[in-house]
Amino acid sequence: MAKAGSDKNTKNKSKHTKLMNRKKNKIREKEQSHKDRLKALKVEIAKKERRGNG
Repeated sequence: MAKAGSDKNTKNKSKHTKLMNRKKNKIREKEQSHKDRLKALKVEIAKKERRGNG
């Protein structure tokens, strides 16, 4: 016999999903900012090398 009332664990599951999505987005943003920073450094290094050789 099923209990009457609200479904079990739906609120906890939705909160957990929300928190996990936040965590994943945070990690993605950090990785993207790291990649962007490395790209900027590569460009800067390439410019310095061109100035030195030319």
